[in-house]
Amino acid sequence: MTDCGGDLKLEVKQASKEFKESENVAEKYSAMTGTNMNVGELSAAFTAVPTHKSMKKIQFANQEEKQEFSKFPTKTGRRSLSRSISQSSTDSYSSAASYTDSSDDETSPREKSQVNSKGSSDFCIKNIKQAEFGRREIEIAEQDMSALISLRKRAQGEKPLAGAKVVGCTHITAQTAVLIETLVALGAQCRWTACNIYSTQNEVAAALAESGVSVFAWKGESEDDFWWCIDRCVNMEGWQANMILDDGGDLTHWVYKKYPSVFKKVRGIVEESVTGVHRLYQLSKAGKLCVPAMNVNDSVTKQKFDNLYCCRESILDGLKRTTDVMFGGKQVVVCGYGEVGKGCCSALKALGAIVCVTEIDPICALQACMDGFRVVKLNEVVRQMDMVITCTGNKNVVTREHLDRMKNGCIVCNMGHSNTEIDVASLRTPELTWERVRSQVDHVIWPDGKRVILLAEGRLLNLSCSTVPSFVLSITATTQALALIELYNAPESRYKQDVYLLPKKMDEYVASLHLPNFDAHLTELSDEQAKYMGLNKNGPFKPNYYRY
Repeated sequence: MTDCGGDLKLEVKQASKEFKESENVAEKYSAMTGTNMNVGELSAAFTAVPTHKSMKKIQFANQEEKQEFSKFPTKTGRRSLSRSISQSSTDSYSSAASYTDSSDDETSPREKSQVNSKGSSDFCIKNIKQAEFGRREIEIAEQDMSALISLRKRAQGEKPLAGAKVVGCTHITAQTAVLIETLVALGAQCRWTACNIYSTQNEVAAALAESGVSVFAWKGESEDDFWWCIDRCVNMEGWQANMILDDGGDLTHWVYKKYPSVFKKVRGIVEESVTGVHRLYQLSKAGKLCVPAMNVNDSVTKQKFDNLYCCRESILDGLKRTTDVMFGGKQVVVCGYGEVGKGCCSALKALGAIVCVTEIDPICALQACMDGFRVVKLNEVVRQMDMVITCTGNKNVVTREHLDRMKNGCIVCNMGHSNTEIDVASLRTPELTWERVRSQVDHVIWPDGKRVILLAEGRLLNLSCSTVPSFVLSITATTQALALIELYNAPESRYKQDVYLLPKKMDEYVASLHLPNFDAHLTELSDEQAKYMGLNKNGPFKPNYYRY
């Protein structure tokens, strides 16, 4: 690293010398002309020649700016000017950050009394006054979610969800808001809460509440707040949900346990996460699932697009925003090589990180090897790693033993839905010190001074610490909307009390809605070709067992 200390001292010394010379010139000029002129006035009167070749003449927009710039502060005023500039910069930053920082008002939303412009108070959010800002966020997301907007326009006249009472538990972001407002436009009544205590965009929640959607969520909820919000969504006098849209299974679990009579009357459940689908299959296997459910997570449009492409871009965004880390040359281990793991590995490798993978599945492990990644056991490499990233959907993937063996400065984060992958609870012991560095970033300090950097307390990194691409979210949101429409309108005999995959034809329809964004033109089969392949000219084009 180049030592700039000597050069800096010389620059300061030179600047001081030049200022003193300027004072002398001003005094001499005043004596000659009989005027009282200071340094600033002198510099305004004459165009000085730059001392260094690298210096350029400053251009002013008008004479007023030039005069203001020329008012060189006196010795007593220089410190106050510095403080003034510093303070104004801080104020500006605080103002810009207030919409996303959950600490701008320490009062719990549960203790506030808020009403929207229509006089409704059936919501609980951080600050209803942020609604206008949130509306602009939603409008930006809509520009890149044209397929979902197209679906909204096509089906708006038919109102296929008229009479549907949808209770939802997802990440509350600008992209989810576009989905919620699409469901409302299609005739549904919606009540919504967050599936993650850190991922809610407060301004978006305010915009939804202002539009009339009953939202119960804010960034930085406690565990008690989380379950209280879910209960407020479900337990509403005179209103009973008949459809569930879930992300993680917490809402479904709560309704099943606390409101069994409501659960039995639900017409369908749509679930989009690995964790939530796993819980649904458990209920089905035990014979306790008394309503049909749609597994959106394993649909082609979710697995091959959201899980892969979304995570490929958002993993870098989340890590950069929280740690300012340089990826080139870093040793990284990614736990799990499913679609999420593939996306993460691809992005990290592209920026020069040295990536290895852990896997339990020999097929995924072989894919990792063929893609150029070394497959290892975590305990074999954990001492050398600069970053440990989990994306398995499992529990205790990173244990306290692993954490104890990590080197100083190792970054630990999770890209799976649930916060169970990293054993964060084992770190809350008296011998370890927690130090909050910035929002969603904690240093966990060992007695010997070693620090491990834990992001989002082990919760989902991208939606807790950054944002996700609107276009890819449009694919998933369109799939969710169609799944709700299908379950709500299907005859009772079509779906039994089990978990179903989205019909192949519906997957293809979702994909086709997004092709115009790329000006893509599909080739059409001739009658002869369709007959030869045994296909319908309009699809589906692949059998259900096909692996994309």
